[in-house]
Amino acid sequence: MKLEPIQPPGWAAPKGYSNGVLAPAGSRLLAVAGQIAWDAEQRLVGREDFALQFRTALANVVAVVRAAGGGPEHLLQLTIYVTDKSAYLASTRELGTAWKELVGRHYPAMALVEVADLLEEGAQVEIQALAALP
Repeated sequence: MKLEPIQPPGWAAPKGYSNGVLAPAGSRLLAVAGQIAWDAEQRLVGREDFALQFRTALANVVAVVRAAGGGPEHLLQLTIYVTDKSAYLASTRELGTAWKELVGRHYPAMALVEVADLLEEGAQVEIQALAALP
C-alpha cells in the first residue's frame, strides 16, 4: 500500500511535509492519541531537552502505528503541539535527524501548533497522528 502525496500544480514543493496525502481505497484509518515523551512506564523523558522530547514522542507515535500493523510510511497526518516554537526552530537539525531515523523520507501532511501548556507537567511536545494502514 502506498500513500500518494498531493501537490497542487504550480506550487513550490514544501520541505519536511506534504501539502496533502491521499490514502488508497480499502485502507484502515488509525487515529493515534497525542503522544508525549513518556517511556514505557509513563515517566517523562528529557524534561529539559526539547529535541529528546520530540524524538521520544515521535517514537511513541511510530510504536502505536506498528502495534496496529503498520509502519512509519503509513503516517497520513501529524499535528505537533509545542510549548515553545523558538525551541522547535532552534532544534531543527536534531529534529531532522530524529525524523530520518524514525520515519525515513516519508513526509505526511503536518501542522505545528504552539500552545500555552500541555497536560503533563514538563512536557514540551505532543504529537497526534492519523495513519492509513493496509
